[in-house]
Amino acid sequence: MPQRRTLKLSQKAEANLQEQRDHNPRPYVRERCAALLKIARGKSAHWVSQHGLLQKRNPDTVYNWLNIYETEGLAGLIARQHGGYRRGSL
Repeated sequence: MPQRRTLKLSQKAEANLQEQRDHNPRPYVRERCAALLKIARGKSAHWVSQHGLLQKRNPDTVYNWLNIYETEGLAGLIARQHGGYRRGSL
């Protein structure tokens, strides 16, 4: 059985995530920070993807946010906008 992914946060890191969740003007940053805070408080990433956000997400998406945060920190999470084809202007 796979081991459950967890996230340990220092007080400063938790405060930074809370600040971004509550005050960042970009909705995708607020959503990602909210998801990470729920994981840090003991929920599984799969549960968060299905029940913990305003919109259901693919569990792999939430696990990807967790991977980015663990390797690149908050700056990496903010810098990576979500995908989708961006059509260039004519």
